[in-house]
Amino acid sequence: MRFLGFLLRRVVGIAAVMIGVSVITFAISHVIPADPVAAALGDHATDAQIAQFRAEYRLDRPLPEQYISYATGILHGDLGKSIRTRRSVADDLADSFPATLELSFAALLISIVLGVPAGVWSAVSRGRIPDYVVRVLSLAGGSLPVFWLGLIVIGLFYYQLGWFPGGGRLDTFVSPPPTRTGLYVLDSILAGDVEALRSSLVHLVLPALTLGYFSTAVIARMTRSSMLDVLGQDYMRTARAKGLREPVIVLRHALRNALIPTITIVGLTFGSLLSGAVLTETIFSWPGLGRYATASAVSLDFPAVLGVTLLAAVVYPVANLVVDVAYYWLDPRIQRG
Repeated sequence: MRFLGFLLRRVVGIAAVMIGVSVITFAISHVIPADPVAAALGDHATDAQIAQFRAEYRLDRPLPEQYISYATGILHGDLGKSIRTRRSVADDLADSFPATLELSFAALLISIVLGVPAGVWSAVSRGRIPDYVVRVLSLAGGSLPVFWLGLIVIGLFYYQLGWFPGGGRLDTFVSPPPTRTGLYVLDSILAGDVEALRSSLVHLVLPALTLGYFSTAVIARMTRSSMLDVLGQDYMRTARAKGLREPVIVLRHALRNALIPTITIVGLTFGSLLSGAVLTETIFSWPGLGRYATASAVSLDFPAVLGVTLLAAVVYPVANLVVDVAYYWLDPRIQRG
């Protein structure tokens, strides 16, 4: 019962965030000095065409009525109609979001696989060469712009060496696997399509490395800091006095306790990867949420921009919810509290 109450409070918090975000984004989209009608129809549209367009997108109604209509549609899963694609925004998001989700999962996996061991290695080698190497690479990871790193990666591994493709999700002559989840790697495995699996994996490498480099640096720094704090505790000296081997002390006792703060960073990193892949997707021609958001913003497609913003606003609270649940099960003090 205590866990259900804990979970219910978090879900209510997410609902409150959604309401606040919908109000703020809707208000901002209607006060900026830009006219979506002119962007969609051009300067030579007739009065009848303008009136028809405003009626179709409910722009001829009072602002409070527009918001009530928008909020009611959200409750029914209707995010409006895209001005640019003339399709339902929900359908557009359903098509583009799986690509971003797949890219973000791959980037997060790379970040964890590289960042956690690097942080542990740096902590146990404090003051020595491995520590300095990890710290320099972590500093570079937090300093290099994504667009610059992406261009360098493409120029080296695609243009110069030819090891990986430069963009897209599949080779030109490879058919996408039957759509079940929208994640090409998973769908290829479920369909037993080896060629599509190979193509989707090699196309995923460069954008995932580019997107995951920054989060790898953040996770490595946090793991190092947490490990140094844990390694200085009294119970670690007791474990050494008992004659336990150093790998057992580091991996079983120190790392387990040091991972609790790292979980927070992992959860927030995943949220930022999902909502911050705009530059990476643009550079690598990745047909995901970032490219959709960019094209929608350029064309003043306010329904699409609102839909993307609302989806991005869901990601962070849900990521925080997953982190809170993980905390609840990993830290007994939270359960007792």
